[in-house]
Amino acid sequence: MRRPLALFAIAPVALLALVSIGSTGALAQAATPPAAPAGEAAPVGTDLPKRVVLRFVTEAEFPPFNFYDEDGVLTGLNVDLARALCLELNAACDVKVRPWDELLLALKRGEADAVIAGHEITPQVLDQVDFTNRYFHLPGRFATRRGAPEMEITPEGLEGKRIAVPAGTAHEAYLRVYFRDGRILPYPSAEMAREALASSQADVLFDDGLSLGFWLNGTLSSQCCEFRGGPFLEPRFFGDGMGIAVSRKDQALRAQLNAALRRVRSSGRLEEIVARYFPLRLY
Repeated sequence: MRRPLALFAIAPVALLALVSIGSTGALAQAATPPAAPAGEAAPVGTDLPKRVVLRFVTEAEFPPFNFYDEDGVLTGLNVDLARALCLELNAACDVKVRPWDELLLALKRGEADAVIAGHEITPQVLDQVDFTNRYFHLPGRFATRRGAPEMEITPEGLEGKRIAVPAGTAHEAYLRVYFRDGRILPYPSAEMAREALASSQADVLFDDGLSLGFWLNGTLSSQCCEFRGGPFLEPRFFGDGMGIAVSRKDQALRAQLNAALRRVRSSGRLEEIVARYFPLRLY
């Protein structure tokens, strides 16, 4: 199992293996994350047994998703979402903290009903538990310097442009498949790739959208740069996003959480929660 890599240094991947997925195919880009992605659970009826209490477990060392604030109060995107789902289901909300390595064990032992800690939906984790529909995507994003000339963020628009990217990552692999006519400049670290953009050694930067957003909005960037173009959500490179883990034996709860997620999304509440913790629009 693994936590999302987005807010940390992106771990190297098997670059050639990803590139070998194929050099053709539609460019995976969207202005907004899909509201009901293909393959996700269909709406269900309202005749499922009511839950009096929903027991969530999370951990507390993954800001801004789940962490203790300066007053020692558990907070974060995942925590707020859990409470919003409880409200939708008219259930009391019990959110407890466990170490990361014990979260899925607590679920399998029946000590919790669901895990909301930022687990990526991967085949390895699906061998142990089930997941709700995705509630958060992990997009790739381009950035340019503020005031840079207008350019289309497409393979044609970036032809010949200098594109900085952290070396050995899924983001480099993605560029080599879909933006191979650009001048791809791999750097040993995300920090060096960002500095290349800030110092005009590169025309654009392609990186993990979450960590890039924090850099753009933080002091290290000196407000030099900004997102350009929409998010890139290709699951083969950037994963299937985050879901809430539930027991395989509790499909009724999975259906209830999916229904509540749809309502939280359609009401705008999910977007409001995301905006609270991510000041720059990710999608």
